[in-house]
Amino acid sequence: MAVTRKRKWILRIALALVVLLAALIAVALLFPQKLLCVDSGPVQAEVLIVLGGGLRDRADRAAELFKERAAPRIIVSGLGDDVNIRQLLVKAGVPENVIQLEGRSRTTKENAEFTIKILRQQNVQRAIIVTSWYHSRRALACFEHYAPDMKFYSRPSLFIPPRGNWAHSQMESRARLEYFKLAGYWICYGICPF
Repeated sequence: MAVTRKRKWILRIALALVVLLAALIAVALLFPQKLLCVDSGPVQAEVLIVLGGGLRDRADRAAELFKERAAPRIIVSGLGDDVNIRQLLVKAGVPENVIQLEGRSRTTKENAEFTIKILRQQNVQRAIIVTSWYHSRRALACFEHYAPDMKFYSRPSLFIPPRGNWAHSQMESRARLEYFKLAGYWICYGICPF
């Protein structure tokens, strides 16, 4: 009789866990911006770090933050994208002499590793990371993981097309892919996204 009660109790717990997991997956797929987007709100720092990719939206956001005096300098990180983003920043009115390029990184992990070396050489303690909204949680986690002694903020570009246009803009696939990347970074590099 005690064995039957114990089995029922174990089955109830297992069922509850399955329901909870299904609910979490549903929330993640229906409301990715609630889980993936990290925005620190209005902050000030010594430098803005613009990550390569999403060229126009990230450059526009960095130029906006620079003009709002969130930081007096900008580092653009990402092989190939760094030059293009610098051009967009200059076109948007950011003086070329306040933009520094880090042009070796090919991944978010490398963005963090290579840019942190520059930050340490310049004794920077506070930096704002500018990236796309769906990439902001992983990017912030990477920088915090590799430099826990520094303070990093996230001010992502908030270009989010209406949900009905996600398939056309590839937003849905980017958000879904980001969940796999979050898990991969956690498993491969020990970078906890939460």
